[in-house]
Amino acid sequence: MNSIDLLTRIYKPYKIVLKGNVRIFNCTNGNYVIKDKKNKDIKELYKYLNSRSFTYYPKLIEDNRSDINVFEYVEDSSIDNEQKLYDLINLISLLHNKTSYYKEITNDKVKSIYEELLGRVNYMEEYFNKMIFEIEDDVFISPSLNLLLNNSSKIFESLVFLKREIEEWYRLSIDNNKMRVCLVHNNLELDHYIKNKEEYLISWDNYIIDSPIIDIVKLYKNVYLNMDFSEPLKMYMEKFPLNEQEKKLLFIMLIMPDELSLSNNELNDVATIRKYLDYVFKTENLTRPYYSV
Repeated sequence: MNSIDLLTRIYKPYKIVLKGNVRIFNCTNGNYVIKDKKNKDIKELYKYLNSRSFTYYPKLIEDNRSDINVFEYVEDSSIDNEQKLYDLINLISLLHNKTSYYKEITNDKVKSIYEELLGRVNYMEEYFNKMIFEIEDDVFISPSLNLLLNNSSKIFESLVFLKREIEEWYRLSIDNNKMRVCLVHNNLELDHYIKNKEEYLISWDNYIIDSPIIDIVKLYKNVYLNMDFSEPLKMYMEKFPLNEQEKKLLFIMLIMPDELSLSNNELNDVATIRKYLDYVFKTENLTRPYYSV
């Protein structure tokens, strides 16, 4: 008998709801979330968070099975996404404040980060140069590729800017042997924030100890298309001030372009490139004020 069948016998749910990768057991004595275990020890994570006075997570009801955890089910209230984003930023800044500390970092590690960032920019520059050359060599240019061609100068501008910023970050960091790290949720999206009488962060399966900027980059990439991130970012940096190196690295990671995933469907490709360009322009607007005198 597998764990799900066994738990079904124990909890006797009158209804089971599948939501993403979890099962919600609706029982007469309450509701429970049944979730597969991954490679993270959630019980130890909760102990650590509790020791740092951060208790904004759903209770772990049962963790003695090798493959499944049982959590309390937390009902979400109905608030609009803009308010939810501000509330989530507020909570994540609290998490970073409660768990941050400085660790020693060698010059070799700084150089490794620098070379990885610069290598990524050089790769993307070569990637887009090749793509634009092939587009210009076509006799008939499709609407999607014509859209990319007409806006390619903005992409190359961002790559030139990134090279300069990476060099500046390296100059600031090479002789600094300390780096601030904290517990990073590493899976931030609006659906992972729940609020009713209390606030909760859920889906902790990817948590790591690393730079706090990782959470902000991932959250931005999840919400940028439909939401203005400028004020939430400003609020975060007021509540958890970033030093100059952290700020530069944050903006480098935000601006860094990804590869384009195009198909043979012209309608889909137009939408993909439009979304890609939206990211480039919106991210420039987000970061520009921090470089203004």
